[in-house]
Amino acid sequence: MQTFFTPEQLADPDTARSNEILRACVHCGFCTATCPTYQLLGDELDSPRGRIYLIKDMLENDRVPDAKTVKHIDRCLSCLACMTTCPSGVHYMHLVDHARAYIEQTYKRPMGERALRWMLARILPYPMRFRVALLGARLARPFARLVPDARLRAMLDAAPRRIPPVSRNDDPQSFAPRGARRMRVALMTGCAQKALDTDINDATIRLLTRLGCEVVVARGAGCCGALVHHMGKAGESHRAAAANVRAWSAEMNGEGLDAIVINTSGCGTTVKDYGHMLRGDALAADAARVSSRAMDVTELLARLDLPEGAPKGLRVAYHAACSLQHGQQIKGLPKDLLRRAGFDVVEPADSHLCCGSAGTYSLMQPEISGQLKDRKIRTLEARAPDVIAAGNIGCMVQIGGGTDVPVVHTVQLLDWATGGPLPPALEGRVTDA
Repeated sequence: MQTFFTPEQLADPDTARSNEILRACVHCGFCTATCPTYQLLGDELDSPRGRIYLIKDMLENDRVPDAKTVKHIDRCLSCLACMTTCPSGVHYMHLVDHARAYIEQTYKRPMGERALRWMLARILPYPMRFRVALLGARLARPFARLVPDARLRAMLDAAPRRIPPVSRNDDPQSFAPRGARRMRVALMTGCAQKALDTDINDATIRLLTRLGCEVVVARGAGCCGALVHHMGKAGESHRAAAANVRAWSAEMNGEGLDAIVINTSGCGTTVKDYGHMLRGDALAADAARVSSRAMDVTELLARLDLPEGAPKGLRVAYHAACSLQHGQQIKGLPKDLLRRAGFDVVEPADSHLCCGSAGTYSLMQPEISGQLKDRKIRTLEARAPDVIAAGNIGCMVQIGGGTDVPVVHTVQLLDWATGGPLPPALEGRVTDA
Protein backbone atom coordinates (compact mmCIF):
# COMPACT_ATOMS: atom_id res chain seq x y z
CA MET A 1 0.00 0.00 0.00
CA GLN A 2 1.32 3.43 -0.92
CA THR A 3 1.41 5.94 1.94
CA PHE A 4 2.04 9.70 2.07
CA PHE A 5 3.10 10.56 5.60
CA THR A 6 5.27 13.65 6.02
CA PRO A 7 8.71 13.52 7.65
CA GLU A 8 7.22 15.38 10.61
CA GLN A 9 4.52 12.74 11.02
CA LEU A 10 7.05 9.93 10.75
CA ALA A 11 9.05 11.45 13.59
CA ASP A 12 6.36 10.00 15.87
CA PRO A 13 7.31 6.34 16.61
CA ASP A 14 3.71 5.13 16.58
CA THR A 15 3.04 6.74 13.20
CA ALA A 16 6.30 5.36 11.83
CA ARG A 17 5.28 1.87 12.95
CA SER A 18 1.82 2.26 11.42
CA ASN A 19 3.42 3.40 8.18
CA GLU A 20 5.49 0.20 8.07
CA ILE A 21 2.37 -1.89 8.63
CA LEU A 22 0.29 -0.06 6.04
CA ARG A 23 3.02 -0.41 3.41
CA ALA A 24 3.06 -4.19 3.98
CA CYS A 25 -0.62 -4.52 2.98
CA VAL A 26 -1.18 -5.60 -0.65
CA HIS A 27 -5.02 -5.30 -0.63
CA CYS A 28 -5.40 -9.05 -1.30
CA GLY A 29 -8.49 -9.43 0.89
CA PHE A 30 -7.53 -12.82 2.34
CA CYS A 31 -8.29 -11.32 5.76
CA THR A 32 -11.97 -10.84 4.92
CA ALA A 33 -12.49 -14.62 4.78
CA THR A 34 -11.62 -15.08 8.45
CA CYS A 35 -12.91 -11.80 9.93
CA PRO A 36 -15.90 -12.53 12.23
CA THR A 37 -17.47 -9.08 11.88
CA TYR A 38 -17.23 -9.13 8.09
CA GLN A 39 -18.84 -12.56 8.03
CA LEU A 40 -21.72 -11.32 10.17
CA LEU A 41 -22.22 -7.84 8.74
CA GLY A 42 -20.97 -8.16 5.14
CA ASP A 43 -19.62 -4.60 5.16
CA GLU A 44 -16.14 -4.03 3.71
CA LEU A 45 -15.53 -1.39 6.39
CA ASP A 46 -16.10 -4.09 9.00
CA SER A 47 -13.23 -6.13 7.60
CA PRO A 48 -9.51 -5.69 8.35
CA ARG A 49 -8.88 -4.38 4.83
CA GLY A 50 -11.67 -1.83 5.15
CA ARG A 51 -10.49 -0.71 8.57
CA ILE A 52 -6.95 -0.36 7.25
CA TYR A 53 -8.20 2.13 4.66
CA LEU A 54 -10.07 4.08 7.34
CA ILE A 55 -7.03 4.15 9.61
CA LYS A 56 -4.72 5.21 6.78
CA ASP A 57 -6.97 8.12 5.84
CA MET A 58 -7.37 9.20 9.46
CA LEU A 59 -3.66 9.09 10.32
CA GLU A 60 -2.27 10.47 7.06
CA ASN A 61 -4.51 13.50 7.19
CA ASP A 62 -4.20 14.08 10.94
CA ARG A 63 -7.97 13.99 10.79
CA VAL A 64 -10.30 14.08 13.74
CA PRO A 65 -12.20 10.84 13.15
CA ASP A 66 -15.88 11.00 12.36
CA ALA A 67 -18.53 8.81 13.95
CA LYS A 68 -18.52 6.40 11.00
CA THR A 69 -14.79 5.72 11.29
CA VAL A 70 -15.05 5.23 15.05
CA LYS A 71 -18.01 2.87 14.67
CA HIS A 72 -16.18 0.50 12.34
CA ILE A 73 -12.96 0.50 14.35
CA ASP A 74 -14.90 -0.02 17.57
CA ARG A 75 -16.54 -3.06 15.97
CA CYS A 76 -13.15 -4.76 15.56
CA LEU A 77 -12.77 -7.61 18.06
CA SER A 78 -8.95 -7.59 17.91
CA CYS A 79 -9.26 -11.36 17.51
CA LEU A 80 -6.24 -11.19 15.17
CA ALA A 81 -7.49 -13.95 12.89
CA CYS A 82 -6.51 -11.63 10.06
CA MET A 83 -2.87 -11.81 11.17
CA THR A 84 -2.94 -15.61 11.00
CA THR A 85 -4.44 -15.44 7.51
CA CYS A 86 -2.40 -12.59 6.04
CA PRO A 87 0.23 -13.79 3.51
CA SER A 88 2.09 -10.45 3.72
CA GLY A 89 2.70 -10.39 7.47
CA VAL A 90 0.64 -7.25 8.13
CA HIS A 91 0.86 -6.62 11.90
CA TYR A 92 -2.73 -5.49 12.26
CA MET A 93 -2.59 -5.57 16.08
CA HIS A 94 -0.12 -2.68 16.35
CA LEU A 95 -2.04 -0.72 13.71
CA VAL A 96 -5.46 -0.98 15.36
CA ASP A 97 -3.92 -0.29 18.79
CA HIS A 98 -2.48 2.95 17.42
CA ALA A 99 -5.81 3.84 15.80
CA ARG A 100 -7.67 3.34 19.07
CA ALA A 101 -5.20 5.48 21.00
CA TYR A 102 -5.51 8.18 18.32
CA ILE A 103 -9.31 8.07 18.55
CA GLU A 104 -9.17 8.28 22.33
CA GLN A 105 -7.02 11.43 22.07
CA THR A 106 -8.93 13.23 19.31
CA TYR A 107 -12.56 12.09 19.24
CA LYS A 108 -15.22 13.19 21.73
CA ARG A 109 -17.65 10.35 22.26
CA PRO A 110 -21.25 10.92 23.40
CA MET A 111 -21.56 11.49 27.14
CA GLY A 112 -23.17 8.12 27.90
CA GLU A 113 -20.49 6.22 26.05
CA ARG A 114 -17.70 8.17 27.74
CA ALA A 115 -19.25 7.42 31.14
CA LEU A 116 -19.57 3.72 30.35
CA ARG A 117 -15.97 3.39 29.18
CA TRP A 118 -14.76 5.34 32.23
CA MET A 119 -16.70 3.00 34.52
CA LEU A 120 -15.29 -0.14 32.91
CA ALA A 121 -11.74 1.21 33.16
CA ARG A 122 -12.28 2.04 36.84
CA ILE A 123 -13.79 -1.35 37.77
CA LEU A 124 -12.62 -4.29 35.66
CA PRO A 125 -8.85 -4.08 36.32
CA TYR A 126 -9.42 -3.95 40.10
CA PRO A 127 -10.51 -7.33 41.55
CA MET A 128 -12.21 -6.06 44.72
CA ARG A 129 -14.08 -3.32 42.88
CA PHE A 130 -15.08 -5.89 40.28
CA ARG A 131 -16.38 -8.23 42.99
CA VAL A 132 -18.57 -5.49 44.43
CA ALA A 133 -19.85 -4.63 40.94
CA LEU A 134 -20.64 -8.31 40.26
CA LEU A 135 -22.58 -8.55 43.50
CA GLY A 136 -24.59 -5.46 42.54
CA ALA A 137 -25.21 -6.81 39.05
CA ARG A 138 -26.38 -10.15 40.42
CA LEU A 139 -28.90 -8.40 42.67
CA ALA A 140 -30.11 -6.22 39.79
CA ARG A 141 -30.36 -9.03 37.22
CA PRO A 142 -34.09 -9.73 37.82
CA PHE A 143 -34.77 -6.18 36.68
CA ALA A 144 -32.57 -6.34 33.56
CA ARG A 145 -35.56 -6.16 31.19
CA LEU A 146 -36.40 -2.73 32.57
CA VAL A 147 -32.95 -1.35 31.66
CA PRO A 148 -33.20 0.55 28.34
CA ASP A 149 -29.50 0.43 27.36
CA ALA A 150 -28.50 -2.88 25.69
CA ARG A 151 -24.95 -2.55 26.99
CA LEU A 152 -26.06 -2.20 30.60
CA ARG A 153 -28.36 -5.20 30.14
CA ALA A 154 -25.39 -7.17 28.81
CA MET A 155 -23.42 -6.30 31.92
CA LEU A 156 -26.22 -7.55 34.16
CA ASP A 157 -26.61 -10.75 32.13
CA ALA A 158 -22.85 -11.41 32.26
CA ALA A 159 -22.72 -11.44 36.07
CA PRO A 160 -22.07 -14.99 37.34
CA ARG A 161 -24.65 -16.63 39.56
CA ARG A 162 -21.93 -17.50 42.04
CA ILE A 163 -19.03 -15.26 43.02
CA PRO A 164 -16.13 -17.42 44.23
CA PRO A 165 -14.43 -16.76 47.56
CA VAL A 166 -11.25 -14.70 47.62
CA SER A 167 -8.13 -16.84 47.23
CA ARG A 168 -5.16 -15.95 49.42
CA ASN A 169 -2.93 -17.65 46.87
CA ASP A 170 -3.16 -14.44 44.86
CA ASP A 171 -1.26 -12.49 47.54
CA PRO A 172 2.49 -11.86 47.01
CA GLN A 173 4.28 -15.02 48.16
CA SER A 174 6.29 -18.02 47.05
CA PHE A 175 5.10 -21.62 46.75
CA ALA A 176 7.73 -24.32 47.20
CA PRO A 177 7.98 -27.15 44.67
CA ARG A 178 7.25 -30.72 45.57
CA GLY A 179 10.59 -32.47 45.45
CA ALA A 180 13.65 -31.04 43.74
CA ARG A 181 13.25 -27.60 42.19
CA ARG A 182 13.37 -27.69 38.41
CA MET A 183 12.38 -24.08 37.70
CA ARG A 184 11.55 -20.84 39.43
CA VAL A 185 8.65 -19.06 37.73
CA ALA A 186 6.46 -16.02 38.36
CA LEU A 187 2.70 -16.50 37.97
CA MET A 188 0.65 -13.60 36.69
CA THR A 189 -2.56 -13.79 38.72
CA GLY A 190 -4.34 -11.12 36.66
CA CYS A 191 -7.33 -9.00 37.62
CA ALA A 192 -10.78 -10.06 36.33
CA GLN A 193 -9.89 -13.72 36.77
CA LYS A 194 -9.32 -13.15 40.50
CA ALA A 195 -12.95 -12.09 40.79
CA LEU A 196 -14.58 -14.49 38.34
CA ASP A 197 -12.82 -17.84 38.93
CA THR A 198 -10.23 -18.10 41.69
CA ASP A 199 -9.70 -21.83 41.15
CA ILE A 200 -7.76 -21.22 37.91
CA ASN A 201 -4.78 -19.68 39.70
CA ASP A 202 -5.07 -22.21 42.53
CA ALA A 203 -5.01 -25.10 40.03
CA THR A 204 -2.04 -23.56 38.21
CA ILE A 205 -0.06 -23.30 41.43
CA ARG A 206 -0.91 -26.88 42.44
CA LEU A 207 0.04 -28.24 39.03
CA LEU A 208 3.30 -26.34 38.64
CA THR A 209 4.55 -27.09 42.16
CA ARG A 210 3.66 -30.76 41.61
CA LEU A 211 5.88 -30.71 38.52
CA GLY A 212 8.86 -29.19 40.36
CA CYS A 213 8.39 -25.43 39.95
CA GLU A 214 8.81 -22.84 42.64
CA VAL A 215 5.95 -20.45 41.91
CA VAL A 216 6.26 -16.78 42.84
CA VAL A 217 3.46 -14.23 42.97
CA ALA A 218 5.52 -11.04 42.66
CA ARG A 219 4.81 -8.04 44.84
CA GLY A 220 3.54 -5.11 42.76
CA ALA A 221 2.32 -7.18 39.78
CA GLY A 222 -1.32 -6.75 38.78
CA CYS A 223 -3.49 -6.14 35.74
CA CYS A 224 -1.65 -6.58 32.44
CA GLY A 225 -3.28 -3.44 31.00
CA ALA A 226 -5.08 -5.17 28.13
CA LEU A 227 -8.59 -4.08 29.10
CA VAL A 228 -7.79 -0.37 28.95
CA HIS A 229 -5.26 -0.82 26.12
CA HIS A 230 -8.01 -2.04 23.79
CA MET A 231 -10.10 0.99 24.71
CA GLY A 232 -7.29 3.26 23.47
CA LYS A 233 -6.26 4.36 26.96
CA ALA A 234 -2.56 4.03 26.25
CA GLY A 235 -1.38 6.00 29.28
CA GLU A 236 -3.26 3.74 31.69
CA SER A 237 -2.21 0.54 29.94
CA HIS A 238 1.43 1.59 29.87
CA ARG A 239 1.34 2.37 33.59
CA ALA A 240 -0.02 -1.11 34.28
CA ALA A 241 2.64 -2.63 32.05
CA ALA A 242 5.40 -0.64 33.74
CA ALA A 243 4.26 -1.82 37.20
CA ASN A 244 4.47 -5.44 36.08
CA VAL A 245 7.83 -4.93 34.42
CA ARG A 246 9.24 -3.47 37.63
CA ALA A 247 7.77 -6.28 39.75
CA TRP A 248 9.08 -9.10 37.58
CA SER A 249 12.42 -7.41 36.94
CA ALA A 250 12.96 -7.30 40.70
CA GLU A 251 12.48 -11.07 40.81
CA MET A 252 14.71 -11.65 37.78
CA ASN A 253 17.44 -9.48 39.31
CA GLY A 254 17.03 -11.23 42.67
CA GLU A 255 16.69 -15.00 42.80
CA GLY A 256 16.02 -15.18 39.06
CA LEU A 257 13.10 -16.40 36.96
CA ASP A 258 13.04 -19.09 34.31
CA ALA A 259 9.66 -17.93 33.03
CA ILE A 260 6.76 -15.58 33.64
CA VAL A 261 3.70 -17.83 33.41
CA ILE A 262 0.33 -16.53 32.26
CA ASN A 263 -2.86 -18.59 32.35
CA THR A 264 -5.14 -16.00 30.73
CA SER A 265 -4.26 -15.87 27.06
CA GLY A 266 -5.58 -12.34 26.54
CA CYS A 267 -3.07 -11.17 29.14
CA GLY A 268 -0.35 -13.30 27.60
CA THR A 269 -0.68 -11.65 24.20
CA THR A 270 -0.32 -8.24 25.84
CA VAL A 271 2.62 -9.14 28.10
CA LYS A 272 4.47 -10.65 25.17
CA ASP A 273 4.05 -7.24 23.49
CA TYR A 274 5.44 -5.19 26.41
CA GLY A 275 8.73 -4.80 24.57
CA HIS A 276 6.87 -2.93 21.82
CA MET A 277 4.50 -1.04 24.11
CA LEU A 278 7.32 0.38 26.25
CA ARG A 279 9.97 0.66 23.54
CA GLY A 280 10.37 4.41 24.11
CA ASP A 281 10.27 4.17 27.89
CA ALA A 282 13.12 4.14 30.38
CA LEU A 283 12.03 0.56 31.13
CA ALA A 284 12.43 -0.52 27.48
CA ALA A 285 15.22 -3.04 28.10
CA ASP A 286 13.46 -4.57 31.10
CA ALA A 287 10.17 -4.69 29.18
CA ALA A 288 11.83 -6.57 26.33
CA ARG A 289 13.33 -9.01 28.82
CA VAL A 290 9.92 -9.57 30.44
CA SER A 291 8.35 -10.22 27.03
CA SER A 292 11.03 -12.75 26.21
CA ARG A 293 10.35 -14.68 29.45
CA ALA A 294 6.54 -14.60 29.16
CA MET A 295 4.88 -17.96 28.47
CA ASP A 296 1.39 -19.30 28.32
CA VAL A 297 1.02 -22.00 30.95
CA THR A 298 0.71 -24.66 28.24
CA GLU A 299 4.10 -23.66 26.80
CA LEU A 300 5.72 -24.24 30.19
CA LEU A 301 3.86 -27.50 30.79
CA ALA A 302 5.15 -28.83 27.46
CA ARG A 303 8.69 -28.26 28.76
CA LEU A 304 7.96 -29.95 32.07
CA ASP A 305 6.98 -33.31 30.56
CA LEU A 306 3.47 -33.63 31.91
CA PRO A 307 2.96 -37.30 32.91
CA GLU A 308 0.68 -39.45 30.79
CA GLY A 309 -2.69 -40.18 32.31
CA ALA A 310 -5.09 -43.09 32.07
CA PRO A 311 -8.15 -42.56 29.84
CA LYS A 312 -10.76 -40.53 31.69
CA GLY A 313 -13.74 -41.40 29.52
CA LEU A 314 -14.44 -37.69 29.26
CA ARG A 315 -15.08 -35.96 25.95
CA VAL A 316 -13.54 -32.47 26.00
CA ALA A 317 -14.44 -29.88 23.38
CA TYR A 318 -11.45 -27.57 23.16
CA HIS A 319 -12.25 -23.92 22.46
CA ALA A 320 -9.21 -22.12 21.02
CA ALA A 321 -9.14 -18.59 22.42
CA CYS A 322 -8.26 -16.06 19.71
CA SER A 323 -5.56 -14.49 21.85
CA LEU A 324 -3.91 -17.91 22.15
CA GLN A 325 -4.24 -19.28 18.60
CA HIS A 326 -3.88 -15.98 16.72
CA GLY A 327 -2.23 -13.60 19.17
CA GLN A 328 0.38 -16.07 20.42
CA GLN A 329 0.19 -18.67 17.63
CA ILE A 330 -0.25 -21.49 20.17
CA LYS A 331 -2.52 -24.03 18.56
CA GLY A 332 -1.60 -27.65 19.16
CA LEU A 333 -0.07 -27.59 22.65
CA PRO A 334 -3.26 -27.38 24.75
CA LYS A 335 -4.91 -30.20 22.80
CA ASP A 336 -1.78 -32.36 22.97
CA LEU A 337 -1.53 -31.86 26.74
CA LEU A 338 -5.18 -32.74 27.29
CA ARG A 339 -4.82 -35.91 25.22
CA ARG A 340 -1.64 -36.84 27.08
CA ALA A 341 -3.54 -36.43 30.36
CA GLY A 342 -6.15 -38.97 29.22
CA PHE A 343 -8.97 -36.87 27.76
CA ASP A 344 -10.79 -37.43 24.47
CA VAL A 345 -10.35 -34.07 22.73
CA VAL A 346 -12.58 -32.76 19.95
CA GLU A 347 -12.79 -29.38 18.23
CA PRO A 348 -15.79 -27.43 16.93
CA ALA A 349 -16.28 -26.42 13.32
CA ASP A 350 -14.75 -23.05 12.43
CA SER A 351 -12.54 -23.18 15.52
CA HIS A 352 -10.57 -20.20 14.22
CA LEU A 353 -13.54 -17.85 14.72
CA CYS A 354 -14.01 -15.67 17.81
CA CYS A 355 -16.60 -16.44 20.50
CA GLY A 356 -17.35 -12.71 20.83
CA SER A 357 -15.89 -12.12 24.29
CA ALA A 358 -12.78 -10.08 23.37
CA GLY A 359 -12.23 -8.30 26.69
CA THR A 360 -14.80 -5.53 27.03
CA TYR A 361 -16.25 -6.19 23.56
CA SER A 362 -19.10 -8.32 24.89
CA LEU A 363 -20.15 -5.35 27.04
CA MET A 364 -19.57 -2.59 24.47
CA GLN A 365 -20.93 -4.42 21.39
CA PRO A 366 -23.49 -6.83 22.88
CA GLU A 367 -25.47 -7.48 19.69
CA ILE A 368 -22.51 -8.60 17.58
CA SER A 369 -20.97 -10.39 20.54
CA GLY A 370 -24.20 -12.26 21.18
CA GLN A 371 -24.40 -13.51 17.59
CA LEU A 372 -20.82 -14.76 17.75
CA LYS A 373 -21.47 -16.43 21.10
CA ASP A 374 -24.54 -18.25 19.82
CA ARG A 375 -22.67 -19.52 16.77
CA LYS A 376 -19.71 -20.67 18.85
CA ILE A 377 -21.92 -22.51 21.34
CA ARG A 378 -23.81 -24.27 18.53
CA THR A 379 -20.57 -25.58 17.03
CA LEU A 380 -19.25 -26.68 20.43
CA GLU A 381 -22.46 -28.44 21.47
CA ALA A 382 -22.59 -30.17 18.08
CA ARG A 383 -19.58 -32.25 19.23
CA ALA A 384 -21.62 -33.58 22.20
CA PRO A 385 -18.93 -32.85 24.79
CA ASP A 386 -18.99 -33.67 28.49
CA VAL A 387 -17.01 -30.50 29.17
CA ILE A 388 -15.66 -27.49 27.28
CA ALA A 389 -12.07 -26.38 27.93
CA ALA A 390 -10.54 -22.99 27.16
CA GLY A 391 -7.43 -21.04 28.11
CA ASN A 392 -8.94 -17.60 28.67
CA ILE A 393 -11.34 -16.44 31.39
CA GLY A 394 -13.23 -14.11 29.04
CA CYS A 395 -14.07 -16.98 26.68
CA MET A 396 -15.08 -19.16 29.63
CA VAL A 397 -17.55 -16.57 30.93
CA GLN A 398 -18.89 -15.83 27.45
CA ILE A 399 -19.49 -19.46 26.49
CA GLY A 400 -20.55 -20.56 29.96
CA GLY A 401 -23.33 -18.00 29.96
CA GLY A 402 -25.12 -19.73 27.08
CA THR A 403 -24.71 -23.48 27.58
CA ASP A 404 -25.43 -26.14 30.17
CA VAL A 405 -22.16 -27.90 29.33
CA PRO A 406 -19.62 -27.10 32.06
CA VAL A 407 -16.80 -24.81 30.95
CA VAL A 408 -13.39 -25.10 32.65
CA HIS A 409 -9.85 -23.89 32.12
CA THR A 410 -7.46 -26.29 30.43
CA VAL A 411 -5.14 -26.13 33.44
CA GLN A 412 -7.95 -27.23 35.79
CA LEU A 413 -8.37 -30.45 33.82
CA LEU A 414 -4.62 -31.05 33.76
CA ASP A 415 -4.38 -30.42 37.50
CA TRP A 416 -7.19 -32.90 38.15
CA ALA A 417 -5.61 -35.50 35.86
CA THR A 418 -2.30 -35.33 37.76
CA GLY A 419 -3.63 -35.59 41.31
CA GLY A 420 -5.50 -32.34 41.96
CA PRO A 421 -9.16 -31.94 42.95
CA LEU A 422 -12.08 -32.15 40.60
CA PRO A 423 -12.74 -28.75 38.99
CA PRO A 424 -15.68 -27.06 40.77
CA ALA A 425 -17.69 -26.81 37.54
CA LEU A 426 -17.63 -30.63 37.23
CA GLU A 427 -18.84 -31.40 40.75
CA GLY A 428 -21.94 -33.57 40.60
CA ARG A 429 -21.46 -34.19 36.88
CA VAL A 430 -18.55 -36.62 36.71
CA THR A 431 -16.95 -39.12 39.08
CA ASP A 432 -13.74 -37.92 40.73
CA ALA A 433 -11.70 -41.00 39.95
